[in-house]
Amino acid sequence: MLKWLIVIAGVLCNAAASVVAKTAPPISLASPLANLGNWRLLLAIALYGAAFLLYTLALQHLPLNVAHPISTAGAIVLVGLASALLFGEAFTPLRVGGYLLLCGGICLLLLSEIGRAQ
Repeated sequence: MLKWLIVIAGVLCNAAASVVAKTAPPISLASPLANLGNWRLLLAIALYGAAFLLYTLALQHLPLNVAHPISTAGAIVLVGLASALLFGEAFTPLRVGGYLLLCGGICLLLLSEIGRAQ
């Protein structure tokens, strides 16, 4: 059970980092130190860092060919939903179909791992 909580926490951190990065003011490439006052950018970096650490921890408990697709697809689905709900971005039937396919893939991978564990 702990391994799945780690994966879920990693997915949530990854998705939250993307949403926060979207809301951050533009970054300055000309003056990189000016970005230190950009708290949203710093929060996004911290969330991506936490997501990476949780993903690395998940790899200690799950096969790579299960942990990576679940982590990646889970974040993609959450970011897609958040982009539609929070930013009003397009959520077309074709995109919904894509997200449903990703959810189906996640479910199949979960079932394969649960079956292996028994």
